[in-house]
This record gives sequence, structure tokens and C-alpha cells, in this order.
Amino acid sequence: MEWAANITTANWVGLFQISIFVFILLLGFPIAFSLLAMSIIFGFYAFFDAKSFAESGIFANRIFDLIVKNTFSTMENYVLIAVPLFLFMGYIVEKAGIVSRLFSAIRVATYKLPGSLAVASLITCAIFSTATGIVGAVVTLMGLLAWPAMVNNGYNKQFASGVVTAGGCLGILIPPSIMFIVYAVVAALSPLRLFAAAMLPGLMLAGLYILYVIIAAYLNPSTSIAPKPKLSEIPPRKKIIKDLITSFLPLFSIIVLVLGTILSGLATASESAAVGAVGALILAYFYKTLNWNMFKDSIYLTARTSTMIIWLFIGSSSFASVFAYLGGQDIFEAFFKSLNLQPWQFLVITQILIFVLGWPLEWTEIIIIFVPIFLPLLKLYGIDPYFFGILIGLNLQTSFLSPPMAMAAFYLKGVQGNNVTLKEIFKGGYPFIFIVVFAMVLLYNFQGLSTWLPKVLFD
Repeated sequence: MEWAANITTANWVGLFQISIFVFILLLGFPIAFSLLAMSIIFGFYAFFDAKSFAESGIFANRIFDLIVKNTFSTMENYVLIAVPLFLFMGYIVEKAGIVSRLFSAIRVATYKLPGSLAVASLITCAIFSTATGIVGAVVTLMGLLAWPAMVNNGYNKQFASGVVTAGGCLGILIPPSIMFIVYAVVAALSPLRLFAAAMLPGLMLAGLYILYVIIAAYLNPSTSIAPKPKLSEIPPRKKIIKDLITSFLPLFSIIVLVLGTILSGLATASESAAVGAVGALILAYFYKTLNWNMFKDSIYLTARTSTMIIWLFIGSSSFASVFAYLGGQDIFEAFFKSLNLQPWQFLVITQILIFVLGWPLEWTEIIIIFVPIFLPLLKLYGIDPYFFGILIGLNLQTSFLSPPMAMAAFYLKGVQGNNVTLKEIFKGGYPFIFIVVFAMVLLYNFQGLSTWLPKVLFD
């Protein structure tokens, strides 16, 4: 306990601050406003000027000035402009009926592969996730399209559930990802380099998922895990190609346009997001699905989600400022320094903590509130913050799949009701959780997967 010898009373108050906040989280209070409440309560202690109070009798305190300044600095952050634009693009794509056409075309094109329906579902999830980045939207829509198609063709419900929930979570990993925009703001990193760093790991995880379902279907041909789909009539090859082009090419063009302008350095993430939003509107118009109600709903959902993220930033930045002023970060630094950890040991500890936090919390709370605690320690262990961010992106896949608070499971349960139990959905997700852990091990041992592309494009 030598590390605790130099810890001051203020430092311990900072530790008490974060302990009380975790307790409040477990009680289920709104997170953004809990952060602000904790900031005000402990800010009065942190910034209390006893001398000024004794002289003037006025209980002046700087905590409210701090919250106002953090509000303005958050609203003026140029990088965050990309968040509502990418959200709007995703909601337009979701409501435009593009995904159902895409799934139907890929389903027919892959019918010869073992587990072809599962493969088609994962490919559609990956493409749709790239266009939207909203896990709830992908899982919900694919739960209505792909899950019934698989079950009606004799697929095991657990297997089908795992495919839909795991595939739907790819949106927070494959660029352009809203999660990485938020991480870039929190860690003060370039979102362009972060997108480039995430590209290969994201495609790797999607590829591992597809490889798993092919092997599982191939090794169990006589069972009902993933039988060959029943196609009453196989269209001619020309029609298959035509359907793929008309359903896949337009959406893929928008994705390539957005990612291409980002990775080539021609535009910032915000500018590319604006291009993507306009492209989604044009696509919906040509598919004849653009109408006032759809546009209005997309605007409303975008505003609601963006507001939630902004309030989280305001609350967390105020909370972190008070926590830092009290010296709470010093406790963590002193504790980790006393352990004499190797970099890989530090990574294992932090990833386990993030994995556990993923049970009660969503990725936004983890990235905005808890990840900043670990960021100052990266220099101590010589860890690249971009590599650390990609590891977190992989790890957060598990938070949507692992009980008790597996949000992807609840999204699927919400659209399928009594057709499937939560136990079946949870069991279906377990193999994919192990695949995510395997992908994290691969990334640690082959860190070039996250560092090679940024160096090629930007160095």
C-alpha cells in the first residue's frame, strides 16, 4: 500500500465521487443528468473558497461557470458535427427499404454456400452497419428480415439469433463509425486516422463471423443448424447479377464515396458525413420511398440521439473536470504504477473492466465517462491510443451480446416477441463472443492490422 501514502484527502474525495456515481448508475438513474448532479455536488466541495466566503458572506462557486464553459465547448466542437449527419444518413437508409432488396439479392447469390442464409445475413449486416452505425436499427431490421427467413428454412433459433445480433453490432466497429468519432473527440485524436485504423480489424471480424457460420453449417449437414435454403425457383444468372447491381451498387457507392473521401484526405469526417446524408436522400428518392413522414421521423430520431450524446459529453466533461481537480486521476496512476505491469497486462486489465462495464452500460457511457480514466495511462505503458481505441471497439461488440444487459438480444426479442426466448438469443451469441475475444488476441499479436493502413494513407 505504499502507493496510497501520498494520497490527499481531496484525492480520496475524488475516488468517493466516482464510487457514488457507479452506485447511482446501478440504480438506473438517467446517466447524463446524474453526471451533472455529481459535478455540482462535488464541485461545490472542490471549488469552495473559504476565505472568500468568510470575507463576503456570499457562497460563490466556480462549478456553474465550469458547466457553462463545457456546454459551449462541446457545442462548438467541429468533429461532433459528423454525429447527427451520420445518424441521419443511417436512419434514411433504414427507412428507404434498401436493406430488404439487398438481403434478397445476396440471399439468392450465395445459395450454394453452406449456411448461405446466415452468410447473406452477415454480409447484409456488415454493409448496412457501414451505412448506419446504429446497432439498434440494424438488429431490429435484420430481426424482421433475416431471422424469420432463417427460421422458416429450418435454421436453429439459437444459431439464427446469434447471426443477427452479432452481425448487427458490426456498425460500431466498421467505419464510418459514430463510436470512433466520439472516441476521437474524447482522446483528442484524428477521426480520419481512427477510421483507417479500424478498417482492417472491422473487416477481419466480419470475415471471422462468416467463416464460422460456413464451417458450422458444413460440419453439421444433417442437422437443423443451418440447412440448405428452399428456393422454389433459382433465377437465371443474369437476373441474379442485375438484382445485385440494382440493390448493392447504389448503397455501396455511397459507402465508398463517404469512406473514400475520408481515407483519401479529400474531406473531413463531418464533410463526408454531409455527402453521405445527401446521398442517402437521393437514393431514397430514386427508390421511390422518400416521403414527408419518413423524412420527419429520421429528423426526429437524429435529433433525439444526437441530443443524448451531447448531454453525455457536457455531463462527463464537467464530471471529469471536478474529478481531475480533486486529483482522483492521481489515485489511478499511483495504483497502476505500483503494480509494475507489462503493457499486455495493463491491456488485459482495462479490457476486462470495459467488458464488465458493458453489462450495465451502453458504449456511449463507457467511451465518454470511463475510457478517459485510462487514456492518460497509455503513455506510461507506451501504448498507441489508436490501437487502444480499436481494441475497445472490438471489446464493445461483446457488451451487446453478453447477458444480463445484452442490448442486441433485447432488440431482437422486441421484434420477435414469443417466437424466441432470451435464453435462446443469449446462447446463440456465445460463439460470437468467443470469436470477438479471438479477434482481440489476433489484433494484439498482429498490431499492424490497425497501424498499417493509417501509415500508408497519412504518413
